[in-house]
Amino acid sequence: MKFSLELPIGEPDALVQCALEIEDAGFDACFVTDHPYPGREWLATGGHETLDPFVALSFAAAATRRLRLHTNCLIPAYRNPYLTAKSVATLDACSRGRVILGVAVGYLEPEFEALGVPFAERAARLDDALWAMKQAWADETPDNIVTPRCVQQPHPPIWAGGNSSAAIRRAITHGEGWSPFPASTRTAAAVDTATMTDIPMLANAIARFKERAAEAGRTEPLDVCFTPFSHPGHKDVVDPDTFVEEAQELAGIGVTWLAFHLPAPSIPEFCDTVAAFGEAVAEAHT
Repeated sequence: MKFSLELPIGEPDALVQCALEIEDAGFDACFVTDHPYPGREWLATGGHETLDPFVALSFAAAATRRLRLHTNCLIPAYRNPYLTAKSVATLDACSRGRVILGVAVGYLEPEFEALGVPFAERAARLDDALWAMKQAWADETPDNIVTPRCVQQPHPPIWAGGNSSAAIRRAITHGEGWSPFPASTRTAAAVDTATMTDIPMLANAIARFKERAAEAGRTEPLDVCFTPFSHPGHKDVVDPDTFVEEAQELAGIGVTWLAFHLPAPSIPEFCDTVAAFGEAVAEAHT
C-alpha cells in the first residue's frame, strides 16, 4: 500500500515545509485538486479553494527528492490538451519523473460555464484530451512537438477518476490505474457517478475492473487509488489507528494507493498530524 496526502494551501515557505514533512513522514506522494474558477455558492456550501496544480506541485518537486506529484484530479476538459501535455511533460522533466496524472470528467457546472466549456461535452472532451496528450507525448502529431519530453516513457501514469462504468472503461483504455472514491447516494447524484458506500461494494467494483481489464488484454498490474472511508476528503478527521486498520483491509481487496486529506488549521499543526500518521503507518508495517 502506498499513500498520497493532500498538500494544503499556504504561502510559498509553507508549501515547501508541508511537502518536506510529507516526504520525511514516509508518505509516497502529495496531491492537489483542480478548481481554477469555482463558484462562490459551492465554496460557501462545503467546497474548497485550491492552488493551481502545476504551480503547487512544482514547489513540492523543488523541495523534495522522492515524493511523487499527484494531480487528484486534473480536469483536462478545462484546458487545451496540448497546453496540458506541455505542463505535464515539464513537471515530469523538472521532477526527474515523479508525476502521477490523475484525471476526471469534472462536475461543477458553473465552473465549466465560467470557463467557456460546454458541460454536456465534458466526458467526450476528456476522452479526446487523453488521446491528444498521449499523441503529443509520443511525438505522433505530424507538424508539432511537445518539449521537454516526459522522463517517464511513454508518459506519466494516468489514473482515471470516478466510480462509473465509463470511468472504469477510461482507466483501462488510457491509463495505468483507476481512482474510485466514497460516494453516498446524495454525493453520487451531485457529481454524476455511481454510489460507493462500503468496502464490500468497493471490492465488487475492483473485481469488475480487473475482469474488464483482462478482457481488454491488459495483463500488467493496474493501480487502484481510493480515498479511505474513515478519512473522506470533505471532513477534517484525525484518527491514525482507524486509518491504518482500514488501509490493511483495503489492501486485502486490491487497493494499492490511498489518497487522503488531513486538516491544516495551521502549518505546524498539519506537520505534527502528518508526522503522527507517518509513525502509525510505519509501526503497522514493522
